[in-house]
Amino acid sequence: MTIAVVGVGRLRERFYRDAADEYLKRLKRFGPVEEIELPDLPEPAHSSPAIEEQIRRREGEAILARVKPGDYVVALCIDGRQMPSEQLAARVRALEDRGVQRALFVIGGSLGLSDAVVRRADERLSFSPMTFPHQLARVMLLEQLYRARKIGANERYHK
Repeated sequence: MTIAVVGVGRLRERFYRDAADEYLKRLKRFGPVEEIELPDLPEPAHSSPAIEEQIRRREGEAILARVKPGDYVVALCIDGRQMPSEQLAARVRALEDRGVQRALFVIGGSLGLSDAVVRRADERLSFSPMTFPHQLARVMLLEQLYRARKIGANERYHK
């Protein structure tokens, strides 16, 4: 199964890019992995809720354009389900056992995900009720997917 991570916004800071690249490299040992980086739209300094919704909608359209028929979509949302790493490993393994070809993990931009993306998601996942920068969330997701693959392969991973 291919694991794909869709992120709105570039990883601008070198330390985020380096960390993401390291986990992508490690993940490739367990099977195909993709990172899909979509541009984030500029947010005006004094934007209204309507403008913010329009930005979320347009970013959401770009995300949905990357979803293929049959993809299993996991949206990272603050109100998603929280789970320990072992449970994430079991979820990934269960998707493989079901014959899912591609699991697409989606991280929105600084304004979050559009309602359309959340509705399309097969599952919603949350790291915490806290808010994290989307760049850090991407690194955290890649690390957790790597940890899940290690657990799934019955390999030791530090706690």
